[in-house]
Amino acid sequence: MSSISHIIHAHVRDIGFPVRRLLPAAEVRTVGPFVFFDHMGPFTFPSEGSTGDVRPHPHIGLATVTYLFSGAMVHRDSLGSVQRITPGDINWMTSGRGITHSERVPEDIRQQGIAVQGLQMWVALPQKDEETAPGFWHYPEADLPLVKLNGATCHVLVGTAFGQTSPVKTHSDTLYVSVKLAAQAHIQVAPDVAERAIYIISGALAVDGETIEQGTLVALKPEITVTVVAQSDTTFMLLGGEPLDGPRFLWWNFVASTKERIENAKAAWKLQQDDVFPPVPGETEFIPLPER
Repeated sequence: MSSISHIIHAHVRDIGFPVRRLLPAAEVRTVGPFVFFDHMGPFTFPSEGSTGDVRPHPHIGLATVTYLFSGAMVHRDSLGSVQRITPGDINWMTSGRGITHSERVPEDIRQQGIAVQGLQMWVALPQKDEETAPGFWHYPEADLPLVKLNGATCHVLVGTAFGQTSPVKTHSDTLYVSVKLAAQAHIQVAPDVAERAIYIISGALAVDGETIEQGTLVALKPEITVTVVAQSDTTFMLLGGEPLDGPRFLWWNFVASTKERIENAKAAWKLQQDDVFPPVPGETEFIPLPER
């Protein structure tokens, strides 16, 4: 019996540069608390101009999780945080009742022609925490546990895996691990959390004898230990956690358990209500509310 419940292929979206979107998908809306999953790049941005810069925009009801494989980004938010994100770091921003932030490509990355590649994830907050105060935390690569097994290097980004626990603080049981697996090596994915999925960054994996190629998200059945085998040198992400405590509505950059929260956030951003979405210090631009 196969341990695969769904195989999800990315849809390419243009947000000023191409990204591959995995969640939400028609087959699987969420994996644990993860409600949104974009794979950006690798993409080399023009040395001049602002292509790739994401101007200030709002969020509610979620935490953004940024992880890079190459290049760098600069995060700024309405709390006054300014943080350069480099490969291997975890940037965790909790929007709660409301936050504004921007993400821009650093000038040195543009000038040197360094490709940027990374993942942008959204984790929905539990209903009891949807109106929590916003917050921002940065965890350098060196602070995140590294586990080496036979032919495998596992970077435990969030949660507990392979006997190690990440220092990243979450509002619900969340799992997020980056794994590098040498060709023909194998690793077992234990059923430590209720919902799990694997996403192939590069290379290919055999899951129950079925080859899963780069750019594919595989949702796994619960309560089964799954053995995966690298068909070549492979990098993949393991993600999941406890199921959400009810359905979520997603509209633009907003996530909420009720449509009322979404409508209130839309009105606040349209009116530029500083008490809900304060401006980002040092920024003068913003992304207008979509007319849809």
